[in-house]
Amino acid sequence: MQKYPMTVEGEQALRDELKQLKGTDRPRVIKDIAVAREHGDLKENAEYHAAREQQGFIEGRIQDLEGKLSNCQVIDVKSIPHSGKVIFGTTVTIINLETDAEVTYRIVGDDEADIKQNRISVSSPIARALIGKEEGDVVVVKIPSGTVEYEIDRVQHL
Repeated sequence: MQKYPMTVEGEQALRDELKQLKGTDRPRVIKDIAVAREHGDLKENAEYHAAREQQGFIEGRIQDLEGKLSNCQVIDVKSIPHSGKVIFGTTVTIINLETDAEVTYRIVGDDEADIKQNRISVSSPIARALIGKEEGDVVVVKIPSGTVEYEIDRVQHL
């Protein structure tokens, strides 16, 4: 069975969401269904159908989260000695060699990726190009319009 890499923070976020779904959302929707049933004819009861749809979503998400958590491999980058090498969980500052633009990304699991917070998936083209390289290396990233060269300026274990 394949294990999926996840940061400590990513695992905690999934556990928190699971707790919210099981402890708050699921009981609320069960109550909503019971209240809607009391309103009579279920065929034309929009509240009932909306609550059932919500219940289906919640149960599906609970199954999804439990599956991900049972197959995750939590990697705490802070416990790994700093070597200057780009690995899962590191925060990497790269410089576009053509424009001199500097950008910093943290390489995280698929579920944690959020480009607005500069967290990129380990399976993204940029992360795949960076993994295994070291500070000072130049990497070539394939993009739809060609390629971009970046220099790895700094690797941090934050």
